Amino acid sequence: MYTPKFSISNKILRNIGFIEASKEVIENAPLVPFFEKQFQTDALLRTVHHGTHVEGNDLSFEQTRRVLEGEEVVAHDRDVQEVINYRNVMQLLDELAVKRGGYDTESLLEIHKETVNKIVAEEKVGVFRKTQVVIKEEGTGKIILQPPPSVEVPYLLDDFFEWLNSEEAREAHPILRAGIAHYILVTVHPFVEGNGRTVRAFATLILMREGYNIKKFFSFEEHFDNDPGAYYEAFAIVDRQAKNIAQRDLTPWLEYFTEVVSVELGKIKEKVRRISIDSRLKGKIGEQVALTERQMKLVEYLTETGPAVMQDLRNLLPMISEDTVLRDLTDLLDKGIIKKEGKTKASRYIIANS
Repeated sequence: MYTPKFSISNKILRNIGFIEASKEVIENAPLVPFFEKQFQTDALLRTVHHGTHVEGNDLSFEQTRRVLEGEEVVAHDRDVQEVINYRNVMQLLDELAVKRGGYDTESLLEIHKETVNKIVAEEKVGVFRKTQVVIKEEGTGKIILQPPPSVEVPYLLDDFFEWLNSEEAREAHPILRAGIAHYILVTVHPFVEGNGRTVRAFATLILMREGYNIKKFFSFEEHFDNDPGAYYEAFAIVDRQAKNIAQRDLTPWLEYFTEVVSVELGKIKEKVRRISIDSRLKGKIGEQVALTERQMKLVEYLTETGPAVMQDLRNLLPMISEDTVLRDLTDLLDKGIIKKEGKTKASRYIIANS
């Protein structure tokens, strides 16, 4: 059985600690926006756009959004199909995340099938490569990755999945397992085309199944696409160690991968903090609370500036009628999030725990 070599460096420890802290904030924020679905839609858009863009797709962010919303765009058919496919891959992950049993090559093949649907020859869809491939640097033609011979692919994957499902693997942190899967599958390069997207989706599947989907607010693909040089160099540092995959120390790659996860979850944590109030409220209310966008603005304002009269809150929402603002405030009062001091028009609204 293949057993990956790596050590838990101080950098990995620090990154995992930051990830856990961010996860705690995101999952236990006392206020969840009513438009949580919009957060997820935004993360999906960024994942699909950057996940295909890093592989050479020419669609702009706005074009990707329009494709996902069913609008027509003037672009190469292949670029449009890649975006549609990767959206479908993300939907497939939802199904695979609740699948019983361990990880298997069948799931990997299903993801590949959706990834390259209608963009590669039918006989190459959802099947392992039968030919040798090399990855060359654009422009120079320099070979940057020479994957194992095709005849070894099934055996290497069986070996890897045996480890991934083992008791030993389950003792490793889920973020590390996802990172190891990411590196090994890229290195084995199981398919003629579509490896990058398939592998990153499979790594995401591991996070989803292990409780690290973090409300589907994140997009690691954006980080990879924004600095592809660092992404590919992180692979190369490990690749250069030895020809045999089993002899390579994956620590440098895992330091990079855990840092990417920590940075992206840190962004989500800050976003959640901006629309959340003191966590002590959760114990008082007893559950997470869904707010409209207007209510979030009201809560943010009262949290940051303290007590306010109706006129202050009207000025905060100038396009909204006083009756509508009053309805929002009444709902926040009913939920115990804010309280009202005084009964006249000069009465003040404050955060309930202040």
